[in-house]
Amino acid sequence: MALVRSLATVGGYTGISRVLGFLRDILIAAAVGTGPVADAFFVAFRLPNLFRRLFAEGAFNAAFVPLFARRLEEGGAAAARAFAEHSLAVLLTVVFALTALAMAFMPWVLVVLAPGFAADPEKLALTVELSRITFPYLLFMSLVALLGGVLNSLYKFAAAAAAPILLNVVFIGALLFVLPATGMAGHVLAWSVALAGIGQFLLLAMAARRAGMALRLPRPRLTPGVKRLLKLMVPGIASAGAMQINLMVGTVIASLQAGAVSYLYYADRVYQLPLGLIGVAFGVVLLPDLARRLRAGAEGEAMASLNRGLEFALLLTLPASIALMVVPWPIVIVLFERGAFGRAASDATAWALAAYACGLPAFVLIKLLNPAFFAREDTMTPLKMAMAGVAANVALSLLLFWLLRSRGLGHVGLALATAISAWLNVLLLAWALRSRGFLHLDARLKHRLARIGAASLAMGAALWVLQGALLPWFDQGIPVRVAGLAILIGAGAMVYAGLAFALGAIDRAELVRFLRRKP
Repeated sequence: MALVRSLATVGGYTGISRVLGFLRDILIAAAVGTGPVADAFFVAFRLPNLFRRLFAEGAFNAAFVPLFARRLEEGGAAAARAFAEHSLAVLLTVVFALTALAMAFMPWVLVVLAPGFAADPEKLALTVELSRITFPYLLFMSLVALLGGVLNSLYKFAAAAAAPILLNVVFIGALLFVLPATGMAGHVLAWSVALAGIGQFLLLAMAARRAGMALRLPRPRLTPGVKRLLKLMVPGIASAGAMQINLMVGTVIASLQAGAVSYLYYADRVYQLPLGLIGVAFGVVLLPDLARRLRAGAEGEAMASLNRGLEFALLLTLPASIALMVVPWPIVIVLFERGAFGRAASDATAWALAAYACGLPAFVLIKLLNPAFFAREDTMTPLKMAMAGVAANVALSLLLFWLLRSRGLGHVGLALATAISAWLNVLLLAWALRSRGFLHLDARLKHRLARIGAASLAMGAALWVLQGALLPWFDQGIPVRVAGLAILIGAGAMVYAGLAFALGAIDRAELVRFLRRKP
């Protein structure tokens, strides 16, 4: 139950962040729609986020958390703090240099990452300007990643999980109060990113101080611990960030179709809600849990944690995936269709959302299976599997984009390629774990998996029928649309929950024990 409680903490704060993120995206869609300013900002925002997830949240966390956990178990808080301080000094030096180089060479960086923009000099110039404003976000978020890794290893998950809320609060405040006064939507959004990065860093620094882990900044030195960290990071850059590489490949190709970058962005924001609530939460909680159990020699407990993680993840992910595949249009229409965002944009975004949803369980499973390697200080195996997925994604993206582009659905091919390559990555990771004896599905997981699938499919059928009856509602005013979506969500949840209990996918007694637990 400790695993579930930690997941509830991370998932709860992540849920608040994602709800505010939806409000943020609703305001962005109304302000800039899917036009050139929107495309320019989304590329400018995605660029530092790509490097953040590759270097900071991805490779760095995958390598740092197990090493920090080892020092915490073997040498105590003093040894762990010293390792964190030396890691901080080197990380700050490297990311500062990367940030400075990227800002200096931004025009050439964007020609590579968004080649389609070169045909529109004004659009490219605006993207360069906005990217130079947003890119320092990477520097502060790298520091946030280190401090978050420290806090998570101490089983203090709340502050790091709550930090993204600040980003959305800054965005919402800027869109409601600053944008009406300036009218410069792209610049207001870009400066919001930069200011939010500073705020999140200060929040995590205060949380670390309260936890007794206030870090000093020593002179950068390649200590043995830092060398080991860097050695693990090199393959981790690709393995932990494979999905982000796939998304960037999609952005590069999508820049060749007008509006495609924006369609993919809005679709990505919707499926990121269940991915954040489930996948991110499991990845954050499972890595330090597995690392400390394995360091203590509790292999059986580590295996049990992984099985329960897989069970809970699929219990929540499969119905979410099927729902997003069956009813993407009502979701997109209610969330985004207003102001500059019209019905054509809704249709295009909904198709992309349905394609992304095919891979939602895979995206979540990757976040569960990778920690089983990272906790054993193995980042090379996930690298090999991730590169196979990346290669498949590049090939499929090119093929499907050109096949579907003539129908105006090239962006859907990109989303579908990302989903297929994620499933390939999952199969390879599971095969590698099983072949080494690190993955054994226990009887409870096998028993419940088929029942979870049956309940999810039945829910999908019910949503399909109900959506057909409610389609005219989504051509009405906003209150009627919202009511229609609420009916769909409520009915789907009731059908799934009822069948999950009836079929035995959820244990009623176990759920009652969790709800009655003492703080």
